[in-house]
Amino acid sequence: MKILVTGFDPFGGESINPALEAVKRLPDSIRGAQIIKLEIPTVIGKSLAKIKETVLKESPDVVLSIGQAGGRADISVERIGINIDDCRIPDNEGNQPVDEPVVKGGPAAYFVTLPIKAIVEKLKSNKIPASVSNTAGTFICNHVCYGTAHFAATERGGKMKTGFIHIPLLPEQAIGKPVTTPSMALETVLKGIELAIEAIAENDADIKVSGGKIC
Repeated sequence: MKILVTGFDPFGGESINPALEAVKRLPDSIRGAQIIKLEIPTVIGKSLAKIKETVLKESPDVVLSIGQAGGRADISVERIGINIDDCRIPDNEGNQPVDEPVVKGGPAAYFVTLPIKAIVEKLKSNKIPASVSNTAGTFICNHVCYGTAHFAATERGGKMKTGFIHIPLLPEQAIGKPVTTPSMALETVLKGIELAIEAIAENDADIKVSGGKIC
């Protein structure tokens, strides 16, 4: 198995992105799966183009993208990507689309094809806070979640699995923000991503446990 893991460069005035820092530190092999690590720009269009370029070169079985989510307290495994770009802030090249589709004429949404509940249970059993998330937002993270799924469905014959995981800020990023701002140590984030990859390698299909929310 070959797994492409992507991490964004810093954005939104931050000097560091924990997603990229964790991806760079991943081992080259996890549970027999070859790990390909890729930095992608926090830019509409260019982020997806970089992923597509690497997929065509490497032909991975899985694309797992990692993104920073300030305000979230746990490792959030996304369930769905929606066909909308509605950017509250500009991306790293000043683009700020509002109510524009990720893919014109594409489906309204794609469910990810990774074993999301197996990933969450694996992390929780190893004492790492994790949950299923039902929204990847409407910024570049969702852009990549949806766009990669669309690429897999339309150009890879549905044979390539895709998914997205959000991680909290690092403790040093929380300095100067409200005291209630959650954070997670990079070592914990890295361990969580490694465990997520283990779960992907171990589970061809997802497990059936409750991961829903009331609201």
